[in-house]
Amino acid sequence: WRRRGNTGPGAEGRRGAGAAPGRASWRWALALLWLAATPGWPRASGSAPRRHWPVPYKRFSFRPEPDPYCQAKYTFCPTGSPVPVMKGDDVIEVFRLQAPVWEFKYGDLLGHLKIMHDAIGFRSTLTGKNYTMEWYELFQLGNCTFPHLRPEMNAPFWCNQGAACFFEGIDDIHWKENGTLVLVATISGNMFNKMAKWVKQDNETGIYYETWTVQASPAKGAETWFESYDCSKFVLRTYKKLAELGAEFKKIETNYTRIFLYSGEPTYLGNETSVFGPSGNKTLALAIRRFYYPFKPHLSTKEFLLNLLQIFDAVVIHRQFYLFYNFEYWFLPMKFPFIKITYEEIPLPNRNKTFPGL
Repeated sequence: WRRRGNTGPGAEGRRGAGAAPGRASWRWALALLWLAATPGWPRASGSAPRRHWPVPYKRFSFRPEPDPYCQAKYTFCPTGSPVPVMKGDDVIEVFRLQAPVWEFKYGDLLGHLKIMHDAIGFRSTLTGKNYTMEWYELFQLGNCTFPHLRPEMNAPFWCNQGAACFFEGIDDIHWKENGTLVLVATISGNMFNKMAKWVKQDNETGIYYETWTVQASPAKGAETWFESYDCSKFVLRTYKKLAELGAEFKKIETNYTRIFLYSGEPTYLGNETSVFGPSGNKTLALAIRRFYYPFKPHLSTKEFLLNLLQIFDAVVIHRQFYLFYNFEYWFLPMKFPFIKITYEEIPLPNRNKTFPGL
């Protein structure tokens, strides 16, 4: 599935994450951790016309070619290979793979903070060959989370695509040393082939990465405004599809990293044209650009620290966040605890009893 993705560099957990063309901006991840650990401030309230929540993730009819402006330090899916067609009676072992984000650079540091990258492994018992399948950013995490403010453009410019990567082999040491490599199910070759067709369609229609899950509060059952769309969600979607095809999963605990923003009910602001176009709202456009300015790349340490204070002032003190979702802008009236990184258990799915013969 690197047919289109191979023209754009990027990576997440296994290779790294950055926020600018040609450079990894890992400091923003540390900034998010710092904000997540911030003590509480007074709660904010927000209201807007009632909508259907969470906002559905928008899918597309095809995957566009990456813009040449969008570059990154680590090549996307550098060893990608075609997905094999398995023999129908083959027995395929399915493995849960998880390792710390940026392990290649920081070892198990982020693993201690439970910031993990997820993938799926397969092993054919007929051929003995192993395979890895994962979904991550073409241009690294920072580019998918924050835009570039290009002087020749009025609107923020986004380098945001995510895609599936499939390649032969499983790096046992990488997944086992600081993470997880565990058998979760066995499937037939026929089920694998059906899953592969589904993944191709999923990959061509779900083209962009979404970092944040946005909720009303950390409380159980709280309203969810926006769902994330990341590596773990791809793994969960694939598990669900396999269950629909008849796979029976083991009863083991499975946890996933999630990054939350907490806000009152979001307010829809408009798309790029309605906000930044000739007839757009110039005051709103300026406010959005000012909000994103502190996240710009290529900063010195002094600039980074000053910008971090500006981010703290906007998000925590003034309780404001501008979210770009479905290529549209939303205002989030932020609430305590503002941002939080969790490592939550999400159970493996149950087999779909309507497909007993698979």
